[in-house]
Amino acid sequence: MTRKPDADAMLDVLVGGGGYVGLSLGVALKQADPSLGVAVVDLRPREAMAGDPRASAIAAAASRMLDRLGVWEEIAPHAQPMTEMIVTDSKLRDAVRPVFLTFDGEVEPGEPFAHMVPNGKMVAALAERAEVLGVELIAPESVSDFSVGDADVEITLGSGKTRRARLLVAADGVRSRLRDLAGIQTVKWEYDQSGIVTTIRHERPHNGRAEEHFLPSGPFAILPLTGNRSSLVWSERRAEAERLVKGDDFTFELELERRFGHHLGKIDLDGPRNAYPLGLTLARGFVKPRFALAGDAAHGIHPIAGQGLNLGFKDVAALAEVLVEARRLGQDIGALDVLERYERWRRFDTFQMGVTTDVLNRLFSNDMDGVRAVRDIGLGLVDRLPSLKRFFIRQAAGLEGPAPRLLAGEPI
Repeated sequence: MTRKPDADAMLDVLVGGGGYVGLSLGVALKQADPSLGVAVVDLRPREAMAGDPRASAIAAAASRMLDRLGVWEEIAPHAQPMTEMIVTDSKLRDAVRPVFLTFDGEVEPGEPFAHMVPNGKMVAALAERAEVLGVELIAPESVSDFSVGDADVEITLGSGKTRRARLLVAADGVRSRLRDLAGIQTVKWEYDQSGIVTTIRHERPHNGRAEEHFLPSGPFAILPLTGNRSSLVWSERRAEAERLVKGDDFTFELELERRFGHHLGKIDLDGPRNAYPLGLTLARGFVKPRFALAGDAAHGIHPIAGQGLNLGFKDVAALAEVLVEARRLGQDIGALDVLERYERWRRFDTFQMGVTTDVLNRLFSNDMDGVRAVRDIGLGLVDRLPSLKRFFIRQAAGLEGPAPRLLAGEPI
């Protein structure tokens, strides 16, 4: 039986934000060192934390980490392996969409490069595991303010209660209030795009194939879910996206069918439709004394490469490893020199991915014939170079280059 945490005790780490980043960080820390005092604060009630209707692409490295954290067994029945991916580039009115690039779905025999996982199932599994390990879950609650001292940070909750911790981690999303309170500046710009997200049901099986159609207004991704269902991430001009989401079902379904096609038979909406404004947000720094950013609070990128969530898991794996190793060496886990190890580890990778997604979006979200010809030649050349394709697929799976131990499925 888990001992009830002492509300007056000094915490080692308090995480603001109870999504997949905040919860997985709590689980990673507590599993590696049960003596750590860890709390996760979230504004949503506990049941709402698991109510996200969206789905996300979980790269192979991230699924290895979730397995190491003891939650993949719970998630796996709801996870759809991606067995293949195709990329097309066409105008909306084109009758035929030629395939310029294809990827096989395995990075190792029997291991797909990614799975599609319902966000709600993933967060519910992480919350349950966190509770079993003794992570204190404080919800519904928020962090309204904090003040940093020499040895701790005093955290004021929305209810007026205060807690003390050696380290405060902001995992409260791309519009992070905690980042603003810490005075960390960002490089930021908005795209004239919104991402329409919904789930559809179709007549024929997808056989695990993911599709990315580059259309003039932005990428239109069809991502396989369990059963004859798919998750859509549909980039559209912001005004048009607003019109489609707020309009009638008939108009929405008509525009959806124009983009989706008929290769999977009759299609029907199988969930709510929402539009999220798209942009690029990169924090100028990831840490301050007794304060660190993780997940979207540190970086918000375009979904064109499907790497936003996986960048967050990389943050978790790196930060957990840095903190646990510092603790074992008797170091102060909130000290700036410790936290700067995490920043050095993650900052370049984050910047590189932000620039890559920005360039890809600008390159593919236009209708210029000359640019289209050049990019299609490039896609065709990649398709004819197996070694380069293998590199790209392993990169997307998070298996290229040095990585934190959790992403290799190894304990900290």
